[in-house]
Amino acid sequence: MKNTKNTENTKAVNTTELVFILDASGSMSPLRADTIGGFNTMLGKQRGTEGEAFVSTVMFADKARVVHDRLPLEKVADLTEKDYEPMGCTALYDAVGDAIQHIRNIHKYARKEDVPDKTLFVITTDGMENASRKFTAADVKKLISDQQEKGWEFIFLGANIDAAAAAADIGISEERAVNYKPTGKGTAMLFRAVGAAVSMNRNAKAMSCEWREELDEENAH
Repeated sequence: MKNTKNTENTKAVNTTELVFILDASGSMSPLRADTIGGFNTMLGKQRGTEGEAFVSTVMFADKARVVHDRLPLEKVADLTEKDYEPMGCTALYDAVGDAIQHIRNIHKYARKEDVPDKTLFVITTDGMENASRKFTAADVKKLISDQQEKGWEFIFLGANIDAAAAAADIGISEERAVNYKPTGKGTAMLFRAVGAAVSMNRNAKAMSCEWREELDEENAH
């Protein structure tokens, strides 16, 4: 007898939710072109990789601005100078808190088979939080903890700060936090590390520390 097993409600596999939260405060102005180029190169290398990915990109300064809202990877256009125009302060907690709530609610109300089986948040900043009004560190830590229990991954990359300490304030472990140098070379390394972390998640690999090795070696000098 022919197998008539219903596969319509089987959850799609190898689908990844990618959320990039990028510092666009005024101090990033000298690295504007490097950030745009690094981000575009990183995403370009992900196109054509096996599996689906939804991309959200949030720029934050005094306020957060959504540039991509869960676009399929192949439909994400390259960033331009119009998209990334650094100015203002650093409302990091508001950007992270809003993004987590947004993605969490989409997953909550989606059909089970439409929820990506992997979610990765990438947070980059070149300075300390100094402008959030909606969320505190404790608020964000609770949100991150709740989603980590559901398998979400968070990585934190920081310049001009103690990245591990800043990440710990919001519940991200030391293994998922690394410093980068705020230079053209450092920014290129930053996005290579991000690309490695993205590839690990898309390939359903456990998050080892391999994604950050180049930055760790650079920081050791």
